[in-house]
Parts: sequence; C-alpha cells; structure tokens
Amino acid sequence: MDQSIKGGIGDFDFLLGHWHVDNLRLRKRLQNNTDWESFEATQHNVALPGAIGNLDDYIAESWRPGFVGMSLRLFNPQTALWSIYWLDNVNAGLNPAGVLLPPVVGRFSHGVGVFECDDELDGRPIRMRYTWSDITPDSARWEQAISPDRGDTWEMNWRMTFRRTAGA
Repeated sequence: MDQSIKGGIGDFDFLLGHWHVDNLRLRKRLQNNTDWESFEATQHNVALPGAIGNLDDYIAESWRPGFVGMSLRLFNPQTALWSIYWLDNVNAGLNPAGVLLPPVVGRFSHGVGVFECDDELDGRPIRMRYTWSDITPDSARWEQAISPDRGDTWEMNWRMTFRRTAGA
C-alpha cells in the first residue's frame, strides 16, 4: 500500500478518548454579526472496526439541554481522503427526503486537516470548511468556516478547543 495512504488511516487517532471542549460559536452566520456565545461540552471518541474511521458523541448540556451530536469520520484508502458526517438529534443529519447530508471531505497535510463541501444556509448555497490544527497528545483545535462566494472569503463561525480528560 502507498505509504501516504497507509499513513492517512491514523490521522484522527489523536482524537480517540475523552475530551473537554470549550466552544466559541457565532450566533448569526453571514450577517456581519459579532455576537459570540461560549459554552462547554464533552466528547468521547472511539475507533471503528477495521480501522475504517472513528465516531464520537458531542454533549453540550449547558448550551442546549438534551442536545446530542455525533461525528462519523470514514477513511477511503483508495483516495486517501476522509469524509466527515455530522449527525444530531435535531434532524439526524438527514435532509427532508431522509437522505444523509453530504460530508466534508479532505485530508491532513503538515499537521493541519482541511475538509470541505458544498452546503446550504437559509436556502442559499455556501461552501463549508472544517479545519483541525494545533494538535498535541492532550489538545487540539477545530474550526468551522463558511463561504458565500465559493471560497473567495470565509467567515469562521465556530471554534472548539479540546483538552483531554481522564474520561467518565
């Protein structure tokens, strides 16, 4: 197997385990808004069988009581790309027809992971980007940004700072 593809399988191994997550989230997107909310969450990440990826839960009880999110990350060894799906107990990550929403897709390069897809916000097309950076054994940073102009400009609207914990 090509070493770059083999190496990609372990890109998200740093995320396995239990985390405390500090969130900074823009309340209104693409509205020249500067009103940010901050809240805490927990996350637990586990590997999927066969090294095909991982999944986690995302619990932000202080933000939205009862809200549960989940990320499903799958690695394609043929393309060396990751697909990341966001699921939650609001719409299950499905469109109105019951079809899984498209993932952000990308890879890591020089310790930074960039993952993008076309999406929609309030009925208009946008480009979505997730960026993983500042990765250490006990910390990491994730940011979400959106672009209304096919990537010419970006608005960062959510930042999560991860700190490893001992677990539950």
